[in-house]
Amino acid sequence: MSVTADRVPSTVDGAAAGAGKAGVRAMARGGVAGVAGAGFAAIAGIGVTWLAARGLGPERAGAFFAATALFVLVGALAKLGTQTGLVYWPARLRARGQGHLLGSCLRAGLTPVAGVSAVLGAGLLVAAPALARLTAGGAGPDTVAQHTAGLRALAVFVPLAAFADAALAATRGYRQLQPTLVLDRVARPVLQLAGVATVTVAAGSLAAYAVAWALPYLPVAALAGYALARTHRTTAPPLRRPAPGPRPAPAPGPGPAPAPGPAKIRVIREYVARRAGDTRDLVPDHADLGGRGRGRVERAVWRGFWGFGWPRALGSVGQLALQRVDLLLVAGLGGLGAAALYAVAGRFVVLGQLANQGISQSVQPRLAEALAIGDRAAANRLYQVATGWLVLATWPLYLLLLSYAPLYLGFFGDAYRDGGPIVAVLAGAMLLSTGCGMVDMVLAMAGRTSWNLANVAVALGVTVALDLALIPRLGALGAAIGLAAAVAVNNLLPLAQVGLALGLHPFGRGTLTAAALAVGCFGVLPRIFVAVAGSGPAAAFAAVVAATGVYLAGARLLRGPLALDALRRRGRPRPAPALRPVPGTRPTPN
Repeated sequence: MSVTADRVPSTVDGAAAGAGKAGVRAMARGGVAGVAGAGFAAIAGIGVTWLAARGLGPERAGAFFAATALFVLVGALAKLGTQTGLVYWPARLRARGQGHLLGSCLRAGLTPVAGVSAVLGAGLLVAAPALARLTAGGAGPDTVAQHTAGLRALAVFVPLAAFADAALAATRGYRQLQPTLVLDRVARPVLQLAGVATVTVAAGSLAAYAVAWALPYLPVAALAGYALARTHRTTAPPLRRPAPGPRPAPAPGPGPAPAPGPAKIRVIREYVARRAGDTRDLVPDHADLGGRGRGRVERAVWRGFWGFGWPRALGSVGQLALQRVDLLLVAGLGGLGAAALYAVAGRFVVLGQLANQGISQSVQPRLAEALAIGDRAAANRLYQVATGWLVLATWPLYLLLLSYAPLYLGFFGDAYRDGGPIVAVLAGAMLLSTGCGMVDMVLAMAGRTSWNLANVAVALGVTVALDLALIPRLGALGAAIGLAAAVAVNNLLPLAQVGLALGLHPFGRGTLTAAALAVGCFGVLPRIFVAVAGSGPAAAFAAVVAATGVYLAGARLLRGPLALDALRRRGRPRPAPALRPVPGTRPTPN
């Protein structure tokens, strides 16, 4: 049965619906694995924080947290925002049948990261003494000297960390989430925890803590490079046109029409893309470039990649600055002890960020593909389902911390028990952030990276202004207020933009159901236990057990609205069909 143009429209809705359900099921598999990996990494991170807080004491622990914050910030700058482009472009090229450009795309993203990260690592090595004095907050000479040694040790690993993150992002563009889960969510956190524990037992110096924390980036970078090379070689080999020749005639005889196959789905996608007016390619009109040499196409790929990516490069630095600059400002304005208190009190925030990453890394390539072919209905469905799962996974923790902040802080030592107000402010901010879902990623996958840049710039300006005004008076609490205000700006602005420009929003049935269930089980029920039995460890344990039981029962009962049926195993997933070039294009060798 041949596919003709006049028959395509009648099949679009059915195919899109089937593709949407399959996409949700595939996202569910990756999302569950991502959240599990995020939880594992968060627990390991809390273990590292506990060991540093207990083993180094407040002042030296504050220096360690400030040094790692600077390392992460420099690493974000070194990655040049390529984590988004290296997912967006491979997913888009595969969806549009332009797999022959994948090799050029990877070179365009990874080569600058290697050069810039080496330069920034060397710069951190040279500037370490000045940065240590700036972020030491009036500490003594011995602490400043140890802080300098820690920064210099971390500087060596900046190129490795940047390359590892960029290479793993590229594997996700091929829908390969396993390398990220294994290397970034399991192997690296485990090795960091083991290394820091070893140094703690040996009563090592601050520099030894820094080396133990950063050393795992060496094997992770090597394995990430291998995983990307293998994925590119086996999943997306260079495409070639088949040799011309007559097509085989269809087999004679009556029979039922075959089910729509990959070829028909491609025709449907091309039709939807043309109707949606979405004709942007990485290389505009690259069919005309084939006779002029590979170099011309390579340059065009670089221009297309970085035309999309440069706003995201600045935006990613801004996003990391939102998460780290407050700690550096607390260290510089309030002292290293206040920085340690702020880092310990806000350590739980990382769990929400990692859960967000775990789910978004699964949905990101599928969302890019849906938006690339103009399928807004599928994109909205993916966004809403992912947000519901994010709320379901993270709100219980934030709501519990609002009731039991003193118990959480006492886990790190008596010196940190005064951080209750900090926990309350940050927990409220994270409830808002996760309720909006991965809204900035939705903007980026729609190609609005310049909007993301503007939003991050406004949010960063808000947090810096509030921090400078409030930290001298309120200490770490002032930084928490500044971060909460920035989180609100950085979520509500893109939420309005996504709704008005793209017609997408996260507040589907699943999101509202997950929010109501979490508030009832972990917001209301623990408050009842506190009023009746107090807030001691035994009462808190009983409240958590009761709330968890009701929560799991409610999630099972409401699995339909929560889209949890997608988690059921439906047979072994098939690999994605091999992509062919869009008609009229000319493959270029990698």
